[in-house]
Amino acid sequence: MNRVCLLLLFFPILVQANEDEKLAQFFKDYLEATMKASPVSATRFGDHRFDDRMDDLSEKARLANQKFNVTTLQNLPKAVQFEKLSKNGKIDYQILRDYLTKTIWLDENTNPFRDDPRIWNEYISDSVFILFTQSTLPKEKNIRNAAARIAEIPKVVKEAMLAIGNPPKEITETAIRQNKGSINFYEKGIFEITGETPNISILAEPCKAAVTALKEYQTFLEKVVLPRAKGEWRIGKEKFAKKLVMEIDTGISAEELYKEALNESERVQKEMYTIAKQLWAKLFPKAVLPVDDPAGRRETIRKVLDKLADDHGEAATLLEDTKKTAKEIREFIRAKDILRLPEPDRCKILEMPEFQRGNSTAYLNPAPPLDAKAESVYAVSPPPKEWDDKRQISYFREYNRAMLKLLTIHEAYPGHYVQLEYSNRNPSLIRKILYSGTYAEGWAVYTEQMMLDQGFGEGDLSLRLHQLKWYLRAVTNAILDYQMHCENLSDEQALKLLVEGAFQSEGEAIGKILRAKQSSCQLSTYFAGRTAFYKLRQQIQKEQGDAFILGRYHEAVLEQGTIPVKYLPDLVRETLKTKPLSSK
Repeated sequence: MNRVCLLLLFFPILVQANEDEKLAQFFKDYLEATMKASPVSATRFGDHRFDDRMDDLSEKARLANQKFNVTTLQNLPKAVQFEKLSKNGKIDYQILRDYLTKTIWLDENTNPFRDDPRIWNEYISDSVFILFTQSTLPKEKNIRNAAARIAEIPKVVKEAMLAIGNPPKEITETAIRQNKGSINFYEKGIFEITGETPNISILAEPCKAAVTALKEYQTFLEKVVLPRAKGEWRIGKEKFAKKLVMEIDTGISAEELYKEALNESERVQKEMYTIAKQLWAKLFPKAVLPVDDPAGRRETIRKVLDKLADDHGEAATLLEDTKKTAKEIREFIRAKDILRLPEPDRCKILEMPEFQRGNSTAYLNPAPPLDAKAESVYAVSPPPKEWDDKRQISYFREYNRAMLKLLTIHEAYPGHYVQLEYSNRNPSLIRKILYSGTYAEGWAVYTEQMMLDQGFGEGDLSLRLHQLKWYLRAVTNAILDYQMHCENLSDEQALKLLVEGAFQSEGEAIGKILRAKQSSCQLSTYFAGRTAFYKLRQQIQKEQGDAFILGRYHEAVLEQGTIPVKYLPDLVRETLKTKPLSSK
């Protein structure tokens, strides 16, 4: 074959490679401009060039950022020809386009800097805390950067006091609690984390100035904002439907997801009853099984769960219990070839600092995608110190030993930590940075059932019942999300839905209702994502038949990055063709 023929043969590939490079450069330029405008975002991404700086949060700067996103979206089709991209390039293009579209829509339809005072806490305390938990720079450099960033907090407070309008009461009350934690952080928490001596550290003066500003801010929130906090937290059916489609990006509507959740809730409750009946005689040997009607079935499940909750830990041992649980889970994953765990293991398990407690039981801060040496942080939260004994016991009964295992599966192995470690290996910068919450949460929820199906817990019915309870929580999240924002569900009705319908404790249910008021559509991502992962697994397993190997399938899923789940079917099938399932 002559050179001309060879050139013609490879010309389409060369064109695609060239266009893919254009897209990659376009995004690099966009990302660079974004990080310069938002040093805190740069730190989260793992680029530490701007760690000593704070975002300009003035109204002028915020409007400039919004305009920049509009201009970027307009320039994208001019800079890159979609038709000339490779298959993966086309997916990346659509991810970037849809991200910009959603960001612009949110800018046009919401104003969090005015209506959600919690957002300011991301700059007031989180921006500094992450310098000490995830930066791989030397400690001395992190302390100097933190001192410089803390010095900007009085400016942040000034802009917050100018921007905050009439937010919803529930969101304002949360912001007030968070700011109290921030004051405590700069008074003493930061010195505990760094080991610095308060009187002589370079952190001392900026922290002192920050505390003064934050106390003024606290007064502003309590005395000025809270009395006028009468904003509407419901976004309404029309906006909810629009936002949800962009948020979950699975190809189904808000109505379709809601109906699917209602059906799934009924199915899961039936399965829970079947298991609860099997445990009843063992837990209550002298008691008669309640009547087999809706009320009796709920009573059976509730009493069994309540009895099982007796097996729980305590604040003093929570961190060590979590580390032991993580070790047990890792050993099971390797023994059963669930997938190949990331090596080296870079998941740091620690106790959540006091200023972050009270909002979630645990979280996973993934290793920043632009810092190859960074660690992920799996933080578990004892109850806040100010809680009384009764509330603390209730907390640990809800997050008992069985639930701790499921929590660690979800947050760490093989859930968020493992998934995001795989994601950070993907060569596409777009896929590393532009994160699909539906993928991330869906994968984590999928792994909970999958691990038990593969034998984790050795058939422990208590663990299975708690797994179903936790999955029912994800299903009910979607129902609550829709009904709160689209059907004017009252707090009393929501409490009944969560306590009677999803077997949550009253304290946990009250917290979930508050969360539904403080967000919209995010609570639906768990069920939407898990449904997509479960259906894809069933499809691929049927197609592969006896050749199906679970570990290789999971790796094929994870290798794609944290992308919208609608792209997974074709990509996973293609990966499995090039990487046979039988290989290891």
